[in-house]
Amino acid sequence: MKKPDPSRLTATEAAEAIAAGKLTSEALTEACLARIEARDKDVQAWAHLDREFALRQARQADAAQKSGAPLGALHGVPVGIKDIIDVAGLGGEHGSAVFAGRMPVADAVCVSVLKSAGAVILGKTVTTELANRTANQTRNPHDLERTPGGSSSGSAAGVADGMMPLALGTQTAGSVIRPASYCGVTGFKPSYGLLSMDGVLPLAKSLVLLGHK
Repeated sequence: MKKPDPSRLTATEAAEAIAAGKLTSEALTEACLARIEARDKDVQAWAHLDREFALRQARQADAAQKSGAPLGALHGVPVGIKDIIDVAGLGGEHGSAVFAGRMPVADAVCVSVLKSAGAVILGKTVTTELANRTANQTRNPHDLERTPGGSSSGSAAGVADGMMPLALGTQTAGSVIRPASYCGVTGFKPSYGLLSMDGVLPLAKSLVLLGHK
């Protein structure tokens, strides 16, 4: 019998399997990377992806678990990060040629929180330019001729296609819930001001907030 593909697990299922010792973070991360390699030439959900960066975190997560260290709620779970959210050492070009080559030197607060929960930062997902109206290259994984919605397009398309179980997005008007609905995944928009926006490019400071898929 063929083993189930770990990349098709939800974030909750993946976290539970890792905590129970039924799945390693490295195996899950490898499965996500394999899915990306197979599909991203068509879907184009990723702006910045560093295979070794991701696998190094996964191996560290597995080593921590073996040592008996306390496990966070997302221990070993790969997460995609919208490319207007800073991750130290991983490109952050905001989907715009204006910021070509930009390299953040510090993590956004939300990324630090994810890391403290044990998450593996898989890479940076495509955003519309500056999280505004100008579409970028991402396609809807269910129909490559259709839009995935914006502005958190890569995050929604990547989760929908099994490239990772969870991703961060941002929303000023409908930029989390719209692409989630277009791609057939769940998008969560928390209350305004609940989560820190430090390290996140603001489209409109009085409206923008963090969310996830």
